[in-house]
Amino acid sequence: MEINIGITDESRKTIAAALSQLLADTYALYLKSQNYHWNVTGSMFRALHLMFEEHYIELRDAVDVTAERIRSLGHPAPGSFTEFADLTGIDDGDSANDAMTMVRDLATGHEACARTARAVVEAAEPAGDVATADLATVRVEVHEKTAWMLRATAA
Repeated sequence: MEINIGITDESRKTIAAALSQLLADTYALYLKSQNYHWNVTGSMFRALHLMFEEHYIELRDAVDVTAERIRSLGHPAPGSFTEFADLTGIDDGDSANDAMTMVRDLATGHEACARTARAVVEAAEPAGDVATADLATVRVEVHEKTAWMLRATAA
C-alpha cells in the first residue's frame, strides 16, 4: 500500500537514512557495552559490571524502537553486522582494556550516538516528522546523560 502519513517520499527516505545510522551506532554501542559488561575487571568490577548491564539493556530497547520507526516510514531497517559496520563510526570494544579505559570508551560512544541522534532531529523537523524528532530527542538526552555519568566515573 502507498504510505500517506503527511511526509513526502523523499523526506521519509532522508529520515530513514539518518535513523539507520542511529540504529547502527546504537547497536554497535550495545555490543560494546555488553562486551565490557562481560569482561570488566578490577576494584570497581561489581559497580561497573552492573552499570554496563543497565546501559546495554537500555540500548537493546532503543535498537528495537529505532528499527520500528524506520519501518513505519516505509523503509527496510538494516539488521546485519555488515550493514551496521558500513553505517557506524563506533569501533568495536577491546575486552583487554582496563576498567577506566572501558568507561572512557563508552563515554565517547555515547557522545557519538548523541551527535547522530541530533542529526536525526535535524532531518526530521523540517519534514514535520514529530514522531521521529521526539524519538531522536529522547536518544540525545539519554546519551548525553549517560556520557556525563561515565565521564564522572572516570574522573
